[in-house]
Amino acid sequence: VQLQASGGGLVQAGGSLRLSCEASGRTFSRYTMGWFRQAPGKEREFVGGIRRSGDSANYADSVKGRFTISRDNAKNTMYLEMNSLKPEDTAVYYCAANLGNSWYPRDMNYWGKGTLVTVSS
Repeated sequence: VQLQASGGGLVQAGGSLRLSCEASGRTFSRYTMGWFRQAPGKEREFVGGIRRSGDSANYADSVKGRFTISRDNAKNTMYLEMNSLKPEDTAVYYCAANLGNSWYPRDMNYWGKGTLVTVSS
């Protein structure tokens, strides 16, 4: 599967952005999907993930209550709604897919190119 993340940009602190991750192919619903981010000088970290059917999602503590992940299997697309953005959310955001159930970066099978989110103070 090929993944393409989009929707990044520059936003002021407290603002909102919606990222999209579009997948190619007809098997999108087979994949556990995740969002990850990497800030300059830091390791890539888990942001959140969603199960195949979309009925269950999990979030990093740093974004819980502010970010929401959803997916539309009919459109082969996953979303990341980001609210109450903080300067520390500044990073390149990546989407990834896994045929298994893990959200560890090392277990993800496919990665999209990232989209940059910059939050100004």
